[in-house]
Amino acid sequence: MRRTRLAPLCLAALLTLGGLVGAGISPASASGEATVPAAADSTSHASGTAAQDPARASAGLLRAMRQQFGLTERQANARLRAERDAAAREPGARRTAGSAYAGSWFDAVDGRLAVAVTARASQATRAAIASGGAVVRVVEHSARTLDAAKSRIDRLSAPASVASWHVDPAANSVVITVVRDRRDDNDVRRFLAQARATAPVTVETVAATPRTFAAGTVGGDPYYTGNVRCSIGFSVYGGFVTAGHCGGAGAGVRGWDGSYVGEFQGSSFPDNDYAWVSVGSGWWTVPVVLGWGTIPDQLVRGSAEAPVGSSVCRSGSTTHWHCGTVLAKNETVNYSQGAVHQMTKTSVCAEGGDSGGSFISGDQAQGVTSGGWGNCSSGGETWFQPVNEILGRYGLTLHTY
Repeated sequence: MRRTRLAPLCLAALLTLGGLVGAGISPASASGEATVPAAADSTSHASGTAAQDPARASAGLLRAMRQQFGLTERQANARLRAERDAAAREPGARRTAGSAYAGSWFDAVDGRLAVAVTARASQATRAAIASGGAVVRVVEHSARTLDAAKSRIDRLSAPASVASWHVDPAANSVVITVVRDRRDDNDVRRFLAQARATAPVTVETVAATPRTFAAGTVGGDPYYTGNVRCSIGFSVYGGFVTAGHCGGAGAGVRGWDGSYVGEFQGSSFPDNDYAWVSVGSGWWTVPVVLGWGTIPDQLVRGSAEAPVGSSVCRSGSTTHWHCGTVLAKNETVNYSQGAVHQMTKTSVCAEGGDSGGSFISGDQAQGVTSGGWGNCSSGGETWFQPVNEILGRYGLTLHTY
């Protein structure tokens, strides 16, 4: 990303902090003034992102898709269209399946929404789902049964070497993830035995335990609370949403330039990992996610939830812009500070300071970065707290274009 004299551009994945921050418009000062970039700055929001057809992906996003998934430009466009279609069809398919519904996901091979149903679903029900363009898979356990089983596992005491657990509709079981070299520990084996007594269980392994991605104070691109640097998630009217572990209710927030922005109005961690921060003192909000020069800044047009299997990208103040895939939903993550529930797992990397940053699929807000394992050199996995849950919890309205 090209930097001007003003720019350690706040993390602000959407710098709800100060005007359309992209690589050009800087965060506002206390007087409300902003510096507008030269028209030649092709990475700025003002240079044309707003004029794009919302149904067409930007050239930068297509480049990121090609690099992440090994696709041609035509294939990347086709996948994005298919993912939008799957997201639109998912609610109707769920209603049609009724009590036989067993979950759904985006099947990247078929390029369609896959909907699992139990044998209770009639042929007419299956045909109705298929006529809507989805692939129908018949499985043993309903989503209601698996969700209830996961809730029972949530009440167990998990050792630190158990990283997370979630319902996987494609596997039709509860997937429990454990640290690879701790799988045979007695406490892990005891937990798995208890879990298997309550649910059909599949065990997977990871290299390390999950951790949150807050960081101590370092130079550039942040918002700060105390000596912690985190990343802005999405603008809402009156402020922005971010991760709860970044600050407690009442904590003051400073912007990239050290000036006062506002304070945490609500915060929850652990159990949840979400918060919202009020914005004032010359700062204001905009419906933008920062592309960090990798792609043009992305406008936010809504918060339609992407199915499992969809592509998703993350913007944060440390590692900037990275993409991957939605791996699971409603996962319980076992941090050292305590379990956090209803998280979405992705294959996107992140590092310290990225906490709170934006997860976005196309132009639809998905959630705020919570934590994960690994890094952006060797890879890893990351979880986000779904944005619609945060909006509903605090009665907030997403700022959209």
